[in-house]
Amino acid sequence: MTLPDRAIQDIDDDAGFLAEYAAWLWGCGATCTRLERNVMRMARALGADADLLVLPGHVELAVTPAGGGAAVVAVRKMNSCGIRFDLNAALSRLSWELADGRIAPSEARVRFRKIISAPPTPAVEVVLMASVANAAFCRLFGGDLAAMITVLFATLAGLRLKQLMMGEGHDVRVAVLCAAFASATLSAGASLFGWGTTPGIALGTSVLYLIPGVPYINAVSDMLGRHYLCAFSRFMDACVLTACLTAGLTAGMFILGINSSVL
Repeated sequence: MTLPDRAIQDIDDDAGFLAEYAAWLWGCGATCTRLERNVMRMARALGADADLLVLPGHVELAVTPAGGGAAVVAVRKMNSCGIRFDLNAALSRLSWELADGRIAPSEARVRFRKIISAPPTPAVEVVLMASVANAAFCRLFGGDLAAMITVLFATLAGLRLKQLMMGEGHDVRVAVLCAAFASATLSAGASLFGWGTTPGIALGTSVLYLIPGVPYINAVSDMLGRHYLCAFSRFMDACVLTACLTAGLTAGMFILGINSSVL
């Protein structure tokens, strides 16, 4: 293989690696600005220039040798692995280690495979921690001890139902609606049976764990970075999920005959 052929092959490998890296970084909840910075940083470390186009469903990356030459274009579908801050941090750390010369390009590829193949946080741990956090939110909004306990168990049941439905391949919107309905019906017990003095706060905070806060924040960040297509896509996804949790909450209140004035 001649030197030009080998150089072309190297650029082709770099383009595929960086495009897949960007697709995973997007999928775990990174903003478009972070994608651009991390990918450009890694491309410079690999001795290449990169032009990145981020779309709601795909990422397109054009990589050229630093000294000029033909560009190699790689396209990858965005990975839908859910919001994972541990994966986000590990991938960003990888870009800095490669850029600072602490690891070689070949090692970076091996590390990347290890990072994306690492198991997520155990489902039981997520359920328990999210339930405690949502109970703390209930207290933050003025809920008493009875309301906090109600929210704790309502969140535990609803989030576990969502995990099971997502694991079986159900649409995330259906899973959010069902989880909100389950949490609302369970937390409505505080009103039906007269538990505590703040049953309305228990009902209102029982579905807070389903609010898509990260997509809303990322939508604003992408808009400020002039990534308007991605910003609109993320904002609409967040709005749809918010509508689904609202429908589940409303359905639970309607079936159990809870008046909206309780909230």
